[in-house]
Amino acid sequence: MKSSNKYILFVLVFVVAFFTGCKPKKDTVAKIYVYNNTNKVIPECRVVLWGKASPDGKGQENVVIYETAYTNSAGEAVFYFSELYQKGMAGVAILNIEAKKGNYNGSGIIKVEEEITNEATVYIAP
Repeated sequence: MKSSNKYILFVLVFVVAFFTGCKPKKDTVAKIYVYNNTNKVIPECRVVLWGKASPDGKGQENVVIYETAYTNSAGEAVFYFSELYQKGMAGVAILNIEAKKGNYNGSGIIKVEEEITNEATVYIAP
């Protein structure tokens, strides 16, 4: 009787560990929409996402993320951060946004959270 209880307990623990530990990681994506001051989408606009980190919270900060993409015909630039995110992290990053096309530019901030599509809008002007 005791050995069958141990066996059932072992199987139960194994099944719970298997189903909770095998959750596939979803994509972590940042989408930036770029518009001008008349709300017209801006295709082929250069968008840079960058962030700094200081390990001890003091001293000189170092750029640790610097990603560049161009907007598509819908004015959308897409960045993938699935490789950056590790299971167990409490978020991924808070990044600065810089958008520029010709003499038009704009900026903003995006908070990138894990395993979802994060979105932000930037308006550019001369």
